[in-house]
Amino acid sequence: MTDLAGRTALITGGGSGLGAAIARALHGEGADVVVVGRDTAKLDAVVGSLGDRARAAICDVADPAAVDRLAEALEGVDVSILINNAGVPGPVAALTDISVEDWDAVFDVNVRGTFLMCRAFLPGMVQRGTGDVINVASVSGKRPLAHRIPYCASKMAVIGLTTTLAYEVGPAGVTVNTLSPGPVAGPRMERNFRLEAERSGSSVQDAEQAFVSRSALGRMITEEEVGRAVVAMLAMPGMCGADVDLSAGMVA
Repeated sequence: MTDLAGRTALITGGGSGLGAAIARALHGEGADVVVVGRDTAKLDAVVGSLGDRARAAICDVADPAAVDRLAEALEGVDVSILINNAGVPGPVAALTDISVEDWDAVFDVNVRGTFLMCRAFLPGMVQRGTGDVINVASVSGKRPLAHRIPYCASKMAVIGLTTTLAYEVGPAGVTVNTLSPGPVAGPRMERNFRLEAERSGSSVQDAEQAFVSRSALGRMITEEEVGRAVVAMLAMPGMCGADVDLSAGMVA
């Protein structure tokens, strides 16, 4: 859909799931990719599957010192695409059963990590007068999702961060948008269905069906669809400050 040759994309949470799928999609369109995460083996596997124009970098995005080290390690690399995908799902529990530690753990990665990565890599984009930031949020929070309050609140915070940041850096030629996936088929959703089944006393299959029945298409989306959506967003240079739903109609 678009030619990304000569551009470097940095993808957090790139060792598996959506991050790996986004890395594959961007690499397939010609971009050099840097996959970032905390698991060396997983990152190496992604890089190995991509071959040339791919590299891995270890970083805990919630740790300011680690993010600073990452920026130093990539000094001289013009990161012109930043995909803030790293995230944790947090607890599946009623608010009154959620600990402060669980709450902080979710916000540390999902919100502070996005803030820290933007703070580290936006200056270069602003200086060059071009760049694209896509923050991966979620449809969760934009419609009720019981027993997922920390996750929902964190993703809505990412949307708020994005819309305001777009106005700060848009005049410099940098676009900032969010992509809000709905339920994505894979291990994370399987975990959530197991936890919900345990909490409610239902079967895993019933928990999954109850969840996907809320979408217009009656299904979850795929990791590959998320990767293609990122590429499509990069092909629309006039998009800035937008929040794109990719949810099989979950919001509806």
